[in-house]
Amino acid sequence: MTRLYNDPANFREELIEGFVAAYGRYVRRVANASGVMAIDAPRGDRVSVIVGGGSGHYPAFCGYVGPGLATAAVMGNVFAAPSGEQVYRVTKAATGQRGVLYCYGNYSGDVLNFDMAEARCQAEGIDVRTVRVTDDVASAPKGQEEDRRGIAGDFFVFKIAGASAARGDSLEEVERLAHKANAHTRSFGVAFGGCTLPGQDAPLFTVEAGNMELGLGVHGEPGVSSSHMRPASEVAAMLLSTLLADAPAGIGGRAAVLLNGLGSTQYEELFVLFKDIVAALKAAGIEPYRPVVGEFVTSLDMAGCSLTLLWLDEELQKLLDAPCSSPAYTQL
Repeated sequence: MTRLYNDPANFREELIEGFVAAYGRYVRRVANASGVMAIDAPRGDRVSVIVGGGSGHYPAFCGYVGPGLATAAVMGNVFAAPSGEQVYRVTKAATGQRGVLYCYGNYSGDVLNFDMAEARCQAEGIDVRTVRVTDDVASAPKGQEEDRRGIAGDFFVFKIAGASAARGDSLEEVERLAHKANAHTRSFGVAFGGCTLPGQDAPLFTVEAGNMELGLGVHGEPGVSSSHMRPASEVAAMLLSTLLADAPAGIGGRAAVLLNGLGSTQYEELFVLFKDIVAALKAAGIEPYRPVVGEFVTSLDMAGCSLTLLWLDEELQKLLDAPCSSPAYTQL
């Protein structure tokens, strides 16, 4: 349950105020908009990478604003898309002369409102491109990848796009590489309990004792099916086998690995699970590269986790290795 708030209707604005107060060395607030941008933005010699979505997912999205990652983030209310006006205002504030890449999870409200802002910016002569993250294998079948929603795979796509922009690539190249990262990324998750919105006294969904939901969403959606709770080794095998069955064509044997907690699963539990994930990866002939374990895209206080793989080639690995610095993730 979300316990610390004043007026639930003002939750987003207060969290932005507190976030900027804590991390003013990285970000500043965009005036008259629900968003933040890097303290050195706009940079006229670099493409601007603007990410966003609903609040309730920290560190997504504002936690990834900084050098080598996103230029700015637009924040909607909890589990709600930012408005087209908010996206437009952040874009105008954070954009230099080399254009903008919008990058966000594939949800209908986000698509509608980012597209509205894109059309408005294009009419004013600002070159805007869009890459929607579609990593969640549970949300549409193989062959319909463009219909899938974005979950923790957001992180890898943001990282690749941000690194490309930081080294001075053109807008066309940043867009191409973000699309490529998205096409190489797959995620699948499980939930052990639902999440509760600020001001509410009941979760958005419940999980029967001794069960888990398979294929969760990060906006409080239940899974696409249910299963009895299993030992960590069996959960690891199930997560990995689901991703391997959906692996993109032509991939190699090396993958970046992200085990993501959804808000109330303890890090110690994630490490127990990750031990079994690494064993299963090696048994499948996949070399885990730069693994990360923690909270990257959460869902308030949801209990559960998701596994994400980004299959790497030399081009993507170089961008993944590039340095970055942000409130939520720093890589030297």
